Amino acid sequence: MSASIMLLAGAIWLSTRLRPNTAWHDIALFAHLASLVLGFGAVLVADYLFALWALGRVPFAEAVHSASRLHLLVWGGLTGLVASGALLSPDLGSAATIVKLCLVGVLAVNGVHATVLGHRMALVDDPVPVRLLVRGGLTTAVSQLCWWGAVVIGFLNATR
Repeated sequence: MSASIMLLAGAIWLSTRLRPNTAWHDIALFAHLASLVLGFGAVLVADYLFALWALGRVPFAEAVHSASRLHLLVWGGLTGLVASGALLSPDLGSAATIVKLCLVGVLAVNGVHATVLGHRMALVDDPVPVRLLVRGGLTTAVSQLCWWGAVVIGFLNATR
């Protein structure tokens, strides 16, 4: 978890040192949007797989196994968002930007937790313990809140 926070802090520090020209800014913006599609898209698919389980359409083990295959895409997307965001000259004096960066930090820590939780879920047979389901639900809720919150703030910052 601390490595995720350190990498985010490094990207924030780097963003104060870099002044990309217009061409690099445009490339970074495209990379940022592509990374959002990759990472958040994979999160939405993973959550959909668990919704299918909750609806009785797939076994729990299948939902867990399929979702575990998406971790690389989620982490790749999040890493791309942080790296490209450093080139987008974020306004670190803006309260909204600070909130967005906090959401990304919580998202990274929650992602580490989700990875560990996924390993535990892979070891479970039916019936799934309620405590594990509650942890999964809370982890999903935090993830969705952070992803959507960061998207909304990014949109509002881009349209000002």
